[in-house]
Amino acid sequence: MDRPSFLLGVLAASCAATSAAGAAGAPPATVADLAIANRVLAHENVVDGFGHISARDPQNPNRYWLARSMAPALVTEADVMTYDLDSNALNANGRVSYLERFIHGAIYKVRPDVQSVVHAHTASVIPFGVSSAALQPIYHMASFLGTNVPVFEIRDAAGPASDMLIRTPALGDALARTLGSANVALMRGHGMVAVGTSIPEAVFRAYYTGMDAQLESEALRLGTPRFLNAAEAQASSETNAALVDRSWQLWKRAVIQ
Repeated sequence: MDRPSFLLGVLAASCAATSAAGAAGAPPATVADLAIANRVLAHENVVDGFGHISARDPQNPNRYWLARSMAPALVTEADVMTYDLDSNALNANGRVSYLERFIHGAIYKVRPDVQSVVHAHTASVIPFGVSSAALQPIYHMASFLGTNVPVFEIRDAAGPASDMLIRTPALGDALARTLGSANVALMRGHGMVAVGTSIPEAVFRAYYTGMDAQLESEALRLGTPRFLNAAEAQASSETNAALVDRSWQLWKRAVIQ
Protein backbone atom coordinates (compact mmCIF):
# COMPACT_ATOMS: atom_id res chain seq x y z
CA MET A 1 0.00 0.00 0.00
CA ASP A 2 1.42 3.43 -0.95
CA ARG A 3 1.71 6.18 1.65
CA PRO A 4 -1.21 8.37 0.42
CA SER A 5 -3.57 5.37 0.50
CA PHE A 6 -2.35 4.44 3.95
CA LEU A 7 -2.89 7.98 5.27
CA LEU A 8 -6.39 8.11 3.78
CA GLY A 9 -7.19 4.84 5.49
CA VAL A 10 -5.94 6.13 8.82
CA LEU A 11 -7.99 9.31 8.42
CA ALA A 12 -11.14 7.35 7.57
CA ALA A 13 -10.67 5.12 10.60
CA SER A 14 -10.10 8.15 12.80
CA CYS A 15 -13.24 9.84 11.47
CA ALA A 16 -15.28 6.71 12.10
CA ALA A 17 -14.01 6.41 15.66
CA THR A 18 -14.69 10.07 16.38
CA SER A 19 -18.17 9.88 14.86
CA ALA A 20 -18.99 6.85 16.97
CA ALA A 21 -17.70 8.56 20.10
CA GLY A 22 -19.80 11.63 19.36
CA ALA A 23 -22.86 9.49 18.80
CA ALA A 24 -22.39 7.95 22.24
CA GLY A 25 -22.75 11.36 23.88
CA ALA A 26 -25.53 12.81 21.71
CA PRO A 27 -28.19 11.54 19.31
CA PRO A 28 -26.89 11.06 15.75
CA ALA A 29 -27.58 13.93 13.37
CA THR A 30 -30.60 13.66 11.10
CA VAL A 31 -31.55 15.40 7.89
CA ALA A 32 -34.50 16.89 9.78
CA ASP A 33 -32.09 18.42 12.31
CA LEU A 34 -30.07 19.96 9.51
CA ALA A 35 -33.12 21.49 7.87
CA ILE A 36 -34.22 22.92 11.22
CA ALA A 37 -30.71 24.27 11.88
CA ASN A 38 -30.82 26.25 8.64
CA ARG A 39 -34.05 27.89 9.72
CA VAL A 40 -32.77 28.51 13.26
CA LEU A 41 -29.68 30.31 11.95
CA ALA A 42 -31.90 32.51 9.78
CA HIS A 43 -34.39 33.19 12.58
CA GLU A 44 -31.56 34.23 14.93
CA ASN A 45 -30.00 36.50 12.28
CA VAL A 46 -26.77 34.53 12.03
CA VAL A 47 -27.42 34.13 8.29
CA ASP A 48 -29.73 35.93 5.89
CA GLY A 49 -30.32 34.93 2.27
CA PHE A 50 -26.75 33.63 2.23
CA GLY A 51 -24.81 31.22 4.39
CA HIS A 52 -25.14 27.50 5.06
CA ILE A 53 -24.75 24.70 7.58
CA SER A 54 -23.71 21.11 6.92
CA ALA A 55 -23.55 17.91 8.95
CA ARG A 56 -21.35 14.85 8.61
CA ASP A 57 -23.36 11.75 7.73
CA PRO A 58 -23.39 9.73 10.98
CA GLN A 59 -23.55 6.49 8.96
CA ASN A 60 -20.61 7.38 6.70
CA PRO A 61 -17.95 9.83 7.96
CA ASN A 62 -16.66 10.26 4.40
CA ARG A 63 -19.88 11.99 3.39
CA TYR A 64 -21.76 15.06 4.54
CA TRP A 65 -25.17 16.68 4.10
CA LEU A 66 -25.77 20.19 2.80
CA ALA A 67 -28.84 21.88 1.33
CA ARG A 68 -29.08 22.83 -2.31
CA SER A 69 -28.20 26.44 -3.13
CA MET A 70 -30.99 28.44 -1.52
CA ALA A 71 -31.82 30.80 1.32
CA PRO A 72 -31.39 29.00 4.67
CA ALA A 73 -34.78 30.10 6.01
CA LEU A 74 -36.49 28.12 3.25
CA VAL A 75 -34.63 24.80 3.63
CA THR A 76 -36.66 21.62 4.12
CA GLU A 77 -35.56 18.00 4.36
CA ALA A 78 -36.23 17.54 0.64
CA ASP A 79 -33.61 20.19 -0.16
CA VAL A 80 -30.72 18.38 1.57
CA MET A 81 -28.13 16.71 -0.66
CA THR A 82 -25.30 14.27 0.09
CA TYR A 83 -21.67 15.03 -0.78
CA ASP A 84 -18.38 13.20 -0.61
CA LEU A 85 -15.45 14.88 1.11
CA ASP A 86 -14.27 16.31 -2.22
CA SER A 87 -17.62 18.13 -2.23
CA ASN A 88 -19.04 16.25 -5.19
CA ALA A 89 -22.83 15.95 -4.97
CA LEU A 90 -23.89 12.29 -4.96
CA ASN A 91 -27.62 12.84 -5.50
CA ALA A 92 -27.99 16.20 -7.20
CA ASN A 93 -30.88 15.19 -9.48
CA GLY A 94 -30.71 18.55 -11.21
CA ARG A 95 -30.36 20.57 -8.02
CA VAL A 96 -27.76 23.34 -7.87
CA SER A 97 -25.00 23.21 -5.23
CA TYR A 98 -23.65 26.10 -3.20
CA LEU A 99 -20.53 27.60 -4.78
CA GLU A 100 -18.80 27.48 -1.40
CA ARG A 101 -19.52 23.84 -0.56
CA PHE A 102 -15.75 23.28 -0.56
CA ILE A 103 -15.60 24.94 2.86
CA HIS A 104 -17.39 21.96 4.33
CA GLY A 105 -15.66 19.06 2.63
CA ALA A 106 -12.18 20.48 3.27
CA ILE A 107 -12.83 20.87 7.00
CA TYR A 108 -14.34 17.41 7.39
CA LYS A 109 -11.28 15.93 5.69
CA VAL A 110 -8.82 17.26 8.25
CA ARG A 111 -10.98 17.52 11.37
CA PRO A 112 -12.44 14.11 12.31
CA ASP A 113 -13.81 15.69 15.50
CA VAL A 114 -16.05 18.05 13.52
CA GLN A 115 -19.60 16.86 12.84
CA SER A 116 -21.14 20.15 11.68
CA VAL A 117 -19.90 23.29 9.92
CA VAL A 118 -21.53 26.73 9.66
CA HIS A 119 -20.52 29.41 7.19
CA ALA A 120 -22.09 32.83 7.78
CA HIS A 121 -21.64 36.47 6.82
CA THR A 122 -22.74 37.74 10.23
CA ALA A 123 -22.23 41.51 10.07
CA SER A 124 -20.88 41.93 13.60
CA VAL A 125 -17.84 39.74 12.95
CA ILE A 126 -16.70 41.48 9.76
CA PRO A 127 -14.80 44.35 11.47
CA PHE A 128 -12.63 41.86 13.37
CA GLY A 129 -11.48 40.21 10.15
CA VAL A 130 -10.39 43.48 8.54
CA SER A 131 -8.86 45.42 11.44
CA SER A 132 -6.14 45.04 14.05
CA ALA A 133 -8.73 44.34 16.76
CA ALA A 134 -8.66 40.62 17.56
CA LEU A 135 -11.91 38.82 18.30
CA GLN A 136 -11.69 37.43 21.84
CA PRO A 137 -14.19 36.00 24.35
CA ILE A 138 -15.59 38.94 26.26
CA TYR A 139 -18.16 36.84 28.12
CA HIS A 140 -18.60 33.25 29.13
CA MET A 141 -21.05 32.30 26.40
CA ALA A 142 -18.32 32.75 23.80
CA SER A 143 -15.58 31.01 25.78
CA PHE A 144 -15.20 28.46 22.96
CA LEU A 145 -13.37 31.19 21.01
CA GLY A 146 -10.30 30.64 23.17
CA THR A 147 -7.51 33.17 23.05
CA ASN A 148 -6.66 33.10 19.34
CA VAL A 149 -9.32 33.28 16.63
CA PRO A 150 -7.50 32.87 13.30
CA VAL A 151 -8.27 35.09 10.30
CA PHE A 152 -8.24 33.67 6.78
CA GLU A 153 -6.64 35.98 4.22
CA ILE A 154 -7.84 34.79 0.83
CA ARG A 155 -5.21 36.83 -1.00
CA ASP A 156 -2.57 34.46 0.32
CA ALA A 157 -4.26 31.57 -1.50
CA ALA A 158 -6.09 33.18 -4.44
CA GLY A 159 -4.10 36.31 -5.21
CA PRO A 160 -5.27 39.94 -5.19
CA ALA A 161 -8.25 39.67 -7.54
CA SER A 162 -10.54 36.88 -6.30
CA ASP A 163 -14.29 37.28 -5.75
CA MET A 164 -13.67 36.35 -2.06
CA LEU A 165 -15.58 33.07 -2.39
CA ILE A 166 -14.26 29.62 -1.44
CA ARG A 167 -15.17 28.19 -4.81
CA THR A 168 -12.40 25.58 -5.32
CA PRO A 169 -11.00 22.62 -3.38
CA ALA A 170 -7.66 24.42 -3.04
CA LEU A 171 -9.30 27.41 -1.37
CA GLY A 172 -11.27 25.10 0.90
CA ASP A 173 -8.03 23.41 1.93
CA ALA A 174 -6.40 26.79 2.61
CA LEU A 175 -9.30 27.86 4.82
CA ALA A 176 -9.19 24.53 6.69
CA ARG A 177 -5.47 25.05 7.36
CA THR A 178 -6.18 28.51 8.78
CA LEU A 179 -8.94 27.11 11.00
CA GLY A 180 -6.53 24.46 12.29
CA SER A 181 -7.75 23.13 15.62
CA ALA A 182 -9.82 26.24 16.43
CA ASN A 183 -13.61 26.31 16.76
CA VAL A 184 -14.06 29.50 14.72
CA ALA A 185 -12.13 31.24 11.96
CA LEU A 186 -12.88 34.67 10.53
CA MET A 187 -12.67 35.28 6.80
CA ARG A 188 -11.33 38.70 5.89
CA GLY A 189 -14.00 40.80 4.18
CA HIS A 190 -16.34 37.84 4.04
CA GLY A 191 -17.58 36.31 7.29
CA MET A 192 -16.75 33.31 9.42
CA VAL A 193 -16.78 29.56 9.75
CA ALA A 194 -17.77 27.83 12.99
CA VAL A 195 -17.53 24.11 13.71
CA GLY A 196 -18.93 21.77 16.32
CA THR A 197 -19.14 18.17 17.43
CA SER A 198 -22.87 18.26 16.69
CA ILE A 199 -25.38 20.38 14.79
CA PRO A 200 -26.60 22.12 17.98
CA GLU A 201 -23.03 22.93 19.03
CA ALA A 202 -22.13 24.39 15.64
CA VAL A 203 -25.28 26.56 15.72
CA PHE A 204 -24.49 27.59 19.32
CA ARG A 205 -20.97 28.64 18.38
CA ALA A 206 -22.03 30.55 15.28
CA TYR A 207 -24.71 32.42 17.22
CA TYR A 208 -22.52 33.35 20.18
CA THR A 209 -19.60 34.34 17.96
CA GLY A 210 -21.81 37.04 16.50
CA MET A 211 -23.02 38.08 19.95
CA ASP A 212 -19.46 38.27 21.26
CA ALA A 213 -18.42 40.45 18.33
CA GLN A 214 -21.27 42.88 19.08
CA LEU A 215 -20.33 43.11 22.75
CA GLU A 216 -16.63 43.51 22.06
CA SER A 217 -17.31 46.32 19.59
CA GLU A 218 -19.34 48.12 22.27
CA ALA A 219 -16.71 47.53 24.94
CA LEU A 220 -13.93 48.87 22.69
CA ARG A 221 -15.85 52.13 22.37
CA LEU A 222 -16.01 52.43 26.15
CA GLY A 223 -12.37 51.69 26.86
CA THR A 224 -10.03 48.71 27.13
CA PRO A 225 -11.99 45.45 27.50
CA ARG A 226 -11.03 42.79 30.02
CA PHE A 227 -11.34 39.46 28.21
CA LEU A 228 -11.58 35.94 29.55
CA ASN A 229 -8.14 34.49 30.15
CA ALA A 230 -7.18 31.05 28.86
CA ALA A 231 -8.09 29.24 32.08
CA GLU A 232 -11.47 30.98 32.33
CA ALA A 233 -12.23 30.24 28.70
CA GLN A 234 -11.35 26.57 29.11
CA ALA A 235 -13.40 26.08 32.28
CA SER A 236 -16.40 27.99 30.95
CA SER A 237 -16.30 26.20 27.62
CA GLU A 238 -16.40 22.82 29.37
CA THR A 239 -19.43 23.91 31.41
CA ASN A 240 -21.30 25.31 28.41
CA ALA A 241 -20.67 22.21 26.31
CA ALA A 242 -23.04 20.29 28.57
CA LEU A 243 -25.75 22.95 28.24
CA VAL A 244 -25.91 23.49 24.48
CA ASP A 245 -29.21 21.62 24.21
CA ARG A 246 -30.95 24.27 26.33
CA SER A 247 -30.52 26.89 23.62
CA TRP A 248 -31.11 24.37 20.83
CA GLN A 249 -34.52 23.38 22.19
CA LEU A 250 -35.54 27.02 22.55
CA TRP A 251 -34.38 27.94 19.06
CA LYS A 252 -36.09 24.90 17.51
CA ARG A 253 -39.43 25.81 19.08
CA ALA A 254 -39.35 29.18 17.35
CA VAL A 255 -39.06 27.67 13.87
CA ILE A 256 -41.20 24.52 14.04
CA GLN A 257 -44.38 25.89 15.65
